[in-house]
Amino acid sequence: MSPFGPAAKDNLALLLSGGGSRAAYQVGVLAGLRELTAPGTPNPFPIVCGTSAGAINALALATHAGDLHAAVDSMLDVWAGFRSHHVMRTDWPGLLAQAWRWSRTNLLGGSGEMTTALLDNRPLRELLDQHMRFGCIEEALQAGLLRAVSVSAFDYHSSQSVYFYQSRSRITPWRRHRRIGVQTRLGLDHLMASAAIPLLFPPVLLNRRWYGDGAVRQQSPLSPALHLGASRVLVIGVTHRVGSGPAAGQPGPVIKPPPPPSLAQLGGHLLHSTFIDNLETDLEQLERMNFLASYQPLGMRNTSEGLRHVDVLVISPSEPLDVIAARHRNALPAGLRLFLRGSGATRSSGSDLLSYLLFEAEYCNELIELGRRDALARASDLRNFLRLG
Repeated sequence: MSPFGPAAKDNLALLLSGGGSRAAYQVGVLAGLRELTAPGTPNPFPIVCGTSAGAINALALATHAGDLHAAVDSMLDVWAGFRSHHVMRTDWPGLLAQAWRWSRTNLLGGSGEMTTALLDNRPLRELLDQHMRFGCIEEALQAGLLRAVSVSAFDYHSSQSVYFYQSRSRITPWRRHRRIGVQTRLGLDHLMASAAIPLLFPPVLLNRRWYGDGAVRQQSPLSPALHLGASRVLVIGVTHRVGSGPAAGQPGPVIKPPPPPSLAQLGGHLLHSTFIDNLETDLEQLERMNFLASYQPLGMRNTSEGLRHVDVLVISPSEPLDVIAARHRNALPAGLRLFLRGSGATRSSGSDLLSYLLFEAEYCNELIELGRRDALARASDLRNFLRLG
């Protein structure tokens, strides 16, 4: 992240992080924001950036930039009725065929179609192709309703984050350590690449390079918003911010050693480190940079040589989403539940992993309602930050 140099103007950015089915929470926050605005209010964010499932929400918002209420309604239509088969094959023939392709390629060393994915997410491509009106992004840009829209993906060949962005005017592409910005016209392949969770969903071939989930090795999630000119950033996270745990070196009493972690527990921790940890680190770094910016000479402020102060507001779940997922684990279709049972994902100990994969209406609607409540609980902060009046 590099908050150097001036923003083009007082640009407000929305940053939507990745998190699989957890992204339903973001829709709830936007639904709460809708209640704070009048009908017909245009999208208040000239810069919209998203990663993984957050990229899907970001582009859904961008395609309805002229009416925030219509944008939220369109997202609710999809998320409130989600079922796993809208995202991945959950029928037995589909699950077994994908499992056989994966085993033949990775365990038996067979030839033929190569696959590193455990699940077949072609239904998600069909869903996005049906609902996303990508041409509306350019219309909103030309109408001045948007300044720029960004989607992140991970380039497996160069091992760097790539921020694909579409903007109203020319914004100089950037190149930093393990991250670059590429100006282009956004489309379906960019979304599928950004949401291709490693090992679970297949990588996407785009411009003769293979891409995966944008959260992989994403060292600076705030970077695209800042490079696209943001001076204020609203971040909607998907992880519960917990308080301090027990003091180091003072563990509670242990009666017997716990069992070793299941595959689902390990997968949940890996997904946490992919989707969450870097965002929290980047926010801490931005706080330090803002502190330093307050001490720089007045003559250097708002110049290309000085540090730029960037205001950030974070809205994140007030309840742990893995606990909510555990309550709804039986909502998984029988085939997928049996397919995941061996990993421990359908047990309470595997609820972390389940919280990313539970694309079921019961779970998604509870996250939407939680997001709406959390947004309304911060109504005063949101009004002040977004300058709603």
